[in-house]
Amino acid sequence: MATNADLNPSNGLQGSSYLYNYGTSPNTRAVISHKVRILTPAFGENSSMHQIGVVSSFSTSESRSVEAIRGIGFGDQIAELVPGVTDPMTASFTRAMLYLSDLLQATGFASGISGPVRSLKHLRWPFDIEQQMVFSSLVDFELMNQPEKGFRGEGFQGGVKEVVFPEVTGDGSDLPSHTAIVTMYEACWLTGGTNVEFSADGGIVQQSGEATISDIHDFSSVYGEFLRSGNDPTVGQLGSIRFSAGAKASGLPRGQVGAV
Repeated sequence: MATNADLNPSNGLQGSSYLYNYGTSPNTRAVISHKVRILTPAFGENSSMHQIGVVSSFSTSESRSVEAIRGIGFGDQIAELVPGVTDPMTASFTRAMLYLSDLLQATGFASGISGPVRSLKHLRWPFDIEQQMVFSSLVDFELMNQPEKGFRGEGFQGGVKEVVFPEVTGDGSDLPSHTAIVTMYEACWLTGGTNVEFSADGGIVQQSGEATISDIHDFSSVYGEFLRSGNDPTVGQLGSIRFSAGAKASGLPRGQVGAV
């Protein structure tokens, strides 16, 4: 059988056909969607995850409840808001269905021409997703000029790394690279991945999928009770006046509030 060009990882992509060719993108400070890369484990490849090249949309969402503590005799006043347990994060994505590569194959399962998987009940293992928010050359340059802006007052390297792109000019120069903010979605279980709609009014067949995510993190930081995150007054961040060391017992701030 000939090599499957639509499921043949090459240059970090899940296929080597023309569908996976790189194009150009403008240099902006604003995030643009076609510079964001989504990587999953292609079926038959266990060395690393590869970029899905025909995803038209990808989104994530999560939520948690917040309960109010009140006291009898204190009027209609909230004493404190207590965060509840965070619901599992969910992801949804839409991918063009190819004859030689469908959504299940793109997430590591033996589906389509690769095997018998046709239903969610056939899936026995989870998979990971890597999201790379790739910077433009403009932002790369600006980032190099302000390395002190980051975690604990220094350049944060935990969730930021350099990603390499294939050489396209053939001039013998080093492989070009961009900085990217990396987010890992770990141990994802598909809750929908066989959703296909065939319509007589449309030519393109899209395949949509949903997944529930076990954990989310960058690729190297350590998380825990003593994570010095933003708005922490002990690290000099500007949080709520209720937690400020300079606030009066009444909860009112000392001095001027707001921009000066």
